[in-house]
Amino acid sequence: MKRRSFVKSTIIGGAAATVLPALSNAEIMNNKTAETEFYELRVYNLKDDAQQKLVEDYLKNAAIPALNRLGVKHTGVFTELKPTGQTKIFVLTAYNGLTHFSTITDSMGKDAEFKAKGAAYLNAPATQPAYERIESSLLKAFTHFPTLTAPEKKSRIFELRQYQSASEAAGKKKIEMFNDKGEIDIFKRLGFNPVFWGETIIGPLRPNLTYMVTFDDVADKESHWKDFVMDTQWHEISAVPEYADALLVNKITSTLLVPTAYSQI
Repeated sequence: MKRRSFVKSTIIGGAAATVLPALSNAEIMNNKTAETEFYELRVYNLKDDAQQKLVEDYLKNAAIPALNRLGVKHTGVFTELKPTGQTKIFVLTAYNGLTHFSTITDSMGKDAEFKAKGAAYLNAPATQPAYERIESSLLKAFTHFPTLTAPEKKSRIFELRQYQSASEAAGKKKIEMFNDKGEIDIFKRLGFNPVFWGETIIGPLRPNLTYMVTFDDVADKESHWKDFVMDTQWHEISAVPEYADALLVNKITSTLLVPTAYSQI
């Protein structure tokens, strides 16, 4: 077996063993079990406008069209609302499951149109790289919000939030609050227009969960979060001792983003 194939099969196989429930041989053969939706969240670190243009041209003209041809319906591309220095580029891609993800990684390399239109990015020399570094995470959709929801196309901002936990048990307990105790329903009821919720299966800063919500502008964001912290249902959930934030979350990060003109989210 070639080394590249071995490494790839090991990564995908290991991820599947971690995140998918045990299946019988008959279920696997008959493919009767629906896969959970998964997301890849990429963050491109850039040094200048030239790198940003190269990455954005690649995403717009090569990567997103190729992903669409392979059944990906939503790829979101975002820049920071208020960057400190050169903006990072955030790319969120939704896959139907691990099998879909694996199939796409095989097929992209065989797509002649993709390779031709993405040549400047794909073949960028070491002396003039397309980016400084890529950070990438694979996330598993929450059971109570199993499908990415792309909001209506209009002027808006997106908030990408990550909750880090001190232990895997604490992380699972926080996910339980969203899935089983109604926290996601509060976001829906209060009009946060959630895009996705995901548990990070592979990536940095684990254990963590990540989600995305949307607002008209910064003032609208502040108003919505004020409503959330005053919400009666939220107070009822968070008052349960085992769900105290101090026990389940030890760091929250929030990044405000704006979609590019060609973003599908």
